[in-house]
Amino acid sequence: MSREDLINTTRAVLAKAGFDISSALNLRSICFDIVGRKDDTLIIVKVLSNVDAFSRDNAEDMKVLADALKATPLLIGETSSSGPLEAGIVYSRFKIPIISNETLAEHLLEEVPPFIFAAPGGLYVRIDSNMLKEVRESKSISLGTLAETAGVSRRTIQMYESGMGAMIDAAMRLEEFLQAPIIESINPFEYKSEKKPEEYEVTGGKRTESNALNRMLDIGFAITPVIKSPFEAITRSRQTIILTGLGTDEEKLIQKALIASEISKIAGNHSLVIVERKRSAENIDSTAVVTSEELEKIDDQDALTDLVLSRSTKK
Repeated sequence: MSREDLINTTRAVLAKAGFDISSALNLRSICFDIVGRKDDTLIIVKVLSNVDAFSRDNAEDMKVLADALKATPLLIGETSSSGPLEAGIVYSRFKIPIISNETLAEHLLEEVPPFIFAAPGGLYVRIDSNMLKEVRESKSISLGTLAETAGVSRRTIQMYESGMGAMIDAAMRLEEFLQAPIIESINPFEYKSEKKPEEYEVTGGKRTESNALNRMLDIGFAITPVIKSPFEAITRSRQTIILTGLGTDEEKLIQKALIASEISKIAGNHSLVIVERKRSAENIDSTAVVTSEELEKIDDQDALTDLVLSRSTKK
């Protein structure tokens, strides 16, 4: 299946599951292909035929975006160097969850979540550590007895009760012996950020390579530069998040603004492009257009935020 077909399949599954989804961006210069939202779940998705092509730089860029937008990064793929991605298994690369379109469809459309995750050494399942300990203690079963049943050490049982994943065979033996559902399902949209969004931000007296972004810093915005993205930064003032693009090339500027508009609508944010020369229109779709000269005259973050909001809603 071609990468374009894979992306279209992913979009179809998400749409059928009730997600509001972006167009297929399919631009190799950016770190994601689809943005989608359903209720409070916002996902940033990259689609690759072979997930081994997913680079560390791409993963880091996705994490920056995900943390800034409070989203989940997700990689959809078909194969790896080990062979086809199997249904019902959650893989990972650089700590980004990876699943196949089949697993995505089972999880969202058939309400059959994955239970297995791949990690160095093999395939594992998550154990409900609290239930394991409670059932063991309520039935007065010793660590040694459980260890012998599962074919592991007493120390390993203690680690299961502390939250460590278990090999599939050991977990199934424990579940059968205890007659309790101790194996937990996995939510591929569950992502634990390694950093707080503020850790990526440039604030106060720090500088970026852009005069326009530095001006926004001067009037109180926090700036999160993004690299492989259709915009150059995510800017934040108090509770307002603005996808911010810079541009001089008219054709690229329009494309950038249209993509930013679509993403900002789905993410529930706003978008802005800062240009050198004044345009006839003060917005491109829902993306506000502000000139560098206008920006220089603004000395308050609320004033710029109000300007962005007013221009982004113009018809």
